[in-house]
Amino acid sequence: MPWKEVSTMSQRKEFIVLATQPARNVRALCRAFAISPKTGYKWLARYAVEGAPGLQARSRRPHQMPQRTPEALEQAILQLRAAQPAWGGRKLHARLQALGYPAVPAPSTITAILRRHGCLAPAAAPKAWQRFEHTTPNALWQMDFKGHFAVGPGRCHPLTILDDCSRFALCLQACANEQTATVQAHLTATFRRYGLPARLLMDNGAPWGDRAGRPFTPLTVWCIRLGIAISHARPAHPQTLGKDERFHRTLKAELLHQRLFLDLAHCQQHFDRWRALYNLDRPHEALAMAVPASRYQPSPRGFPESLPPIEYGATDIVRKVQAQGEVSYRGRLFRVCKAFRGYPVALRPTPHDGLWRVYFCHQHVADLDLHHPAH
Repeated sequence: MPWKEVSTMSQRKEFIVLATQPARNVRALCRAFAISPKTGYKWLARYAVEGAPGLQARSRRPHQMPQRTPEALEQAILQLRAAQPAWGGRKLHARLQALGYPAVPAPSTITAILRRHGCLAPAAAPKAWQRFEHTTPNALWQMDFKGHFAVGPGRCHPLTILDDCSRFALCLQACANEQTATVQAHLTATFRRYGLPARLLMDNGAPWGDRAGRPFTPLTVWCIRLGIAISHARPAHPQTLGKDERFHRTLKAELLHQRLFLDLAHCQQHFDRWRALYNLDRPHEALAMAVPASRYQPSPRGFPESLPPIEYGATDIVRKVQAQGEVSYRGRLFRVCKAFRGYPVALRPTPHDGLWRVYFCHQHVADLDLHHPAH
């Protein structure tokens, strides 16, 4: 089968990076990328012999350039900076090395070259953040919408999904709205390609939170049924989604700044090309200048085309959530959440007298305190 027409080279590069990870199932990856095993093994064989140039249409571009004078190397630095005006000395240094340039000067020297040619703006004071990061891919995905902007006669709402461990951009989609059906469709496509994460982290806005501040919606209920744990950022604390917020800043600086798009399709073409650059070529300082694709592996938990049944333990007290989002227990009604109406939930006691926990599938969704009024 042919490669998808959108970005043939980036599709091949992403396939190679994922297929060369330890213990990968190449045939499963071929199915995910909608190519035949024959095609997949052909590009793996070419890559093994020729490296990255082997992924092009029999291109014979050399890995390393011949001896260059310092003036010529300086021009190469300036040209790369012109192509990526948001990159600094460390990223340019790592990228030039990855491209095979010999005797690449130190990042400080590259920064001095940029400053001498007037390419640098005054540096902003750094902010001190307390950072955290998961140690394995797919332990946590961060998901959010970047602020919308005008596209032709309408608006674009960029949907972004980032793997917390590797910073791999799993989804960058130009959406016409922020509705549940739109997000669920793009999540489904992402799950089919990369598998399921252990947990999803989102903010408290729609469609993954409601206006009353309750964290469960039809979208998050669907994710829970897939076996994904759901977490929400603390209100008024965007740094909880810090990696995705930083991704948005990079997206704005490197792609969206002072650029106009004709329509959503035109916007998506640019999104696809930039996502490939971000994942496969752009050095990432938080990864010791490695690229995100080198740290990412698809999840071993595949996407089920049919939702699994809801099952609880023999000792659980099971109740069906009523139309107003309530459950009945010991002759009283307790509020859970309207998002679960019609679904069974499990009531489990805690070590504290009179306090029960309510679970939907694996997710703790509410507490019942028998010593206080239900409403």
